[in-house]
Amino acid sequence: MQSNIYFLDHKDLGLQGCASNLGISQQTLSRWKKELQETSDIECSGSGNFSSDEEKEIAKLKRELRDTQDALDVLKKAISILGK
Repeated sequence: MQSNIYFLDHKDLGLQGCASNLGISQQTLSRWKKELQETSDIECSGSGNFSSDEEKEIAKLKRELRDTQDALDVLKKAISILGK
């Protein structure tokens, strides 16, 4: 599973950081990691799975857009407060 390989390559991010970057919950990544250690296989189902790389990329871009819009809203509020 790509997410477990990603985690192994990015242990410095920790479970939460890796899960966030992958667009899955920390619990899902933790469960997958445990399943892989115990059975060398992972049951693949749930909201963190995408049927194609394109869907995964779209979900990632949507998250980035949402985060950027949230940051912009905060900056707009800060500017309006400081401008008074």
